[in-house]
Amino acid sequence: MAPLTLSVKVQDSAISDASTKRKQNLTVRNSFASVTVGQEKPFDFLRTLFEGVIAGGTAGVVVETALYPIDTIKTRLQAARGGEKLVLKGLYSGLAGNLAGVLPASALFVGVYEPVKQKLLRIFPENLSAFAHLTAGAIGGIAASFVRVPTEVVKQRMQTGQFTSASNAVRFIASKEGFKGFYAGYGSFLLRDLPFDAIQFCLYEQIRLGYMLAARRNLNDPENAIIGAFAGALTGAITTPLDVIKTRLMIQGPANQYKGIVDCVQTIIKEEGPSAFLKGIGPRVLWIGIGGSIFFGVLESSKRFLSERRPTKAPRINSEEKKN
Repeated sequence: MAPLTLSVKVQDSAISDASTKRKQNLTVRNSFASVTVGQEKPFDFLRTLFEGVIAGGTAGVVVETALYPIDTIKTRLQAARGGEKLVLKGLYSGLAGNLAGVLPASALFVGVYEPVKQKLLRIFPENLSAFAHLTAGAIGGIAASFVRVPTEVVKQRMQTGQFTSASNAVRFIASKEGFKGFYAGYGSFLLRDLPFDAIQFCLYEQIRLGYMLAARRNLNDPENAIIGAFAGALTGAITTPLDVIKTRLMIQGPANQYKGIVDCVQTIIKEEGPSAFLKGIGPRVLWIGIGGSIFFGVLESSKRFLSERRPTKAPRINSEEKKN
């Protein structure tokens, strides 16, 4: 009888553990960074895409408008060579033209990230959820780069005083450098933004998920904002050297001072020393930290607003119920 008694106890324990896990999974499943999706409703790709586009576009525009002056200071610090002085005039130079690119780029990024993330979370086991977030962030970054890069080229040349309006910048680049001029520094942009997007969103999702599991509830907007700020600031600091290289390649114009990423790195080290790769790290960390707080706060609020307004389907009534 002893083995039978032991067997019963183990089964009871297993049932209790399974019940606890199911309750925890139900709590986590309602959240943005959900991992367990086994008992979820069928995946609605178009709905997820639509909500991601709207939420991402809204968050991107809010962040860009609020923090554009800090971004301008960061760009001018990175572009300065030798003992050039920092100019603090025209800190909103190029904002209107930049918003025209930020809106579709942010919408495209989140619109791609969300359905890809949800799909990957259904494919990978729970212990590989971080890989799903990293991959989704990189794929979203690639999709958005086709809009981001031309926007970034025009914005940074205006921030450094090369042009007074976005239209003048576009006409000059098109006439002097051709279509490829709008994608100057594309390789360095991907070198910076793919790791940035992947790391930032993975950090945010994983920290948020761990917080939810510990608190056993969904997080509120201030908590999401704090996590977003930490993820953004840390990622911004790590990727600052890549951002310096990207900035130098994008603002060089038709002069082609640098022959490519490797030549840019070698020239900076030779002429300015390794410390030049940390130029603008203060404004960058401040900008992205605050930006991460605003972006993820607005993103979560927008997603919740949209999800609460999803049309509800009426329950189906079978033939037997109709007869009764």
